[in-house]
Amino acid sequence: MPRWPQRFVLTLTLALICATLILPAAFSQTPDTDLAFHRAKNLQRGINASIWFAQSPQDYTVHRLETFTTANDIAFMEKLGLDHVRLSIDPEPLLPWLREPGTVTPFMAELDKTIHTILAHHLSVIIDIHPESSYKAPLLHGTASVQQFTSLWRALAAHYANLDPEHVFFEIMNEPEQDDPFRWQGIESTVAAAIRQVAPNNTIIAAGAHYSGLDDLMQLQPISQPNVIYTFHDYEPFPFTHQGATWTSPEVRPLRGIPYPSSPEDIAPLLQQEPDLHSQLFLEDYGLGRWDAARIDSTIAFAARWSQLHHAPVYCGEFGALRYFAPPAMRAQWTHDMRVAFEKYNIGWAMWDYQTNFGLVTKANGTTSPDPAIVTALGLHMPSQ
Repeated sequence: MPRWPQRFVLTLTLALICATLILPAAFSQTPDTDLAFHRAKNLQRGINASIWFAQSPQDYTVHRLETFTTANDIAFMEKLGLDHVRLSIDPEPLLPWLREPGTVTPFMAELDKTIHTILAHHLSVIIDIHPESSYKAPLLHGTASVQQFTSLWRALAAHYANLDPEHVFFEIMNEPEQDDPFRWQGIESTVAAAIRQVAPNNTIIAAGAHYSGLDDLMQLQPISQPNVIYTFHDYEPFPFTHQGATWTSPEVRPLRGIPYPSSPEDIAPLLQQEPDLHSQLFLEDYGLGRWDAARIDSTIAFAARWSQLHHAPVYCGEFGALRYFAPPAMRAQWTHDMRVAFEKYNIGWAMWDYQTNFGLVTKANGTTSPDPAIVTALGLHMPSQ
C-alpha cells in the first residue's frame, strides 16, 4: 500500500477523536461514580523527584541513578508527610528497552527498583513522561512520531499494569509544548486509548497543550476515557517565582530580591534591575497586579470551576519558587498561600522540587537538610532526627 493513505488514515483518526472530545453529559465524569475522584485522594501532598530519571541527558549512568536520589531520600519523603512522588522520566533512554522486548536495560532496572521502593514506603507514584523539547518537536506535525509515542506508552503501561493501580498513575506527557491544542487533544486521546487497552485499571493523568499552565487547562476538554485526572502547573506570579532563572524569558534573568506580596510602591525601586523598557513594563505589571493570597485564591478558583464544569478531578503537578534569589520568608509565604488555596478547593499538588534549584531539601556532604520554613508552608512536619 502506498505511504500516503496510511498517513491520511491516521490523520483522519486523530481528527475524528478531536471531533468527539466535547462529550454529552451522559459520558462525562461524575464525582459520584468515577474512580478518578477516589484515586485523586492519593495525590494530595507530593514532591517532584526531578533531574534524576529525566532532565539529565548527559548522565543516566547507574552510579548517578543510584546516588543522586536514594532509598533514604524516599524514606525521608514519607517521614515529611508527603503522600506521593511525581517521577519524571525521559523517554529517550527507554528506547533501547522498547526496541528489544523482554530485555532489562540498566536504566529500566533502576527505574523498576525506584518505583518499587516508592510504593514500599507507602507513597503513590506518578510515572511522568518528561521529554526534552527535541523529543516533543516531531509531534507538532505528521503521524510517525504519534505512532512511536503511542507505542512507547503501550509498552510502559503494560509493564507496570501489574502494580497496585490505587497508587500507580500514568501521566501522558509533561508540558507538551504543542501549538495546536486540538491536535494535542487528539494525540492525548490516542495515547490514553492505548494505555487503556493494556492497563485498564490505572488512572491516567492528562494535560493541556503548551506548558500545561492554568490557561491551558481552561481550554482543555476532557478526553473520551473514564478514570482520568487533569493536571496543570502554576508558577504565577512569574517575576517572583522565577527571578534569576537563566533558562527562560530574559525579563526574569536579572531580577533579585523581588518581593511577594507585590505592590507598585514595592516594585518601583527595583525597576532599574531590568535593562530595557519592555522588561521594566513586565516588572511594573507584577507590582500593579498586587499579587497576594487573595489573588492566588482567585486564580486557583478557576481550576476548581473547570473541575465542576466538566465533573473531572484536577491536580497541580508543579508549583514552586526558585530559591536562590527570592527572599526566603517571602518564598515561604507564597508557598503557604498556594498550598492553602489548593486545599481550599480540594486540589492535590506536587511541589517542584525535592533537592535542586526549587528544592524542599538541601543535600550536602552526606546530609539531607529540609528547609523548615518550606516544610511548614506545605503543612508537612519536620522529621525527628
